[in-house]
Amino acid sequence: MFDIIFTEKAIDKVKTLIPAGEQKQALRLYVAGGGCGGFKYGMNFETKVDALNDFQIEKGGVKVVVDRESATYLEGTEIDYVDSLQGSGFTFSNPNARTTCSCGQSFTA
Repeated sequence: MFDIIFTEKAIDKVKTLIPAGEQKQALRLYVAGGGCGGFKYGMNFETKVDALNDFQIEKGGVKVVVDRESATYLEGTEIDYVDSLQGSGFTFSNPNARTTCSCGQSFTA
């Protein structure tokens, strides 16, 4: 069973970003090659879910989907939303990352 952790702040922010009238959209989390660490995190909204290759979970009323390959890198990750003078955005605390870059959006596994 695949699981990730969303803080209440992160869930609240995701809910504000779901396009009006599009409550059936899912938040897709993924890992892609790139960034200064080798892998980078990605998020987007979509309506298509691959029943064979996607894990589907619900967090605080938000449908979240993660493809199986990305799930190996994201298992147990905590996602938070930070809004500060230095900037705002989603942060990832990933127990599977060996190192992370200073931007927090890239890691090595």
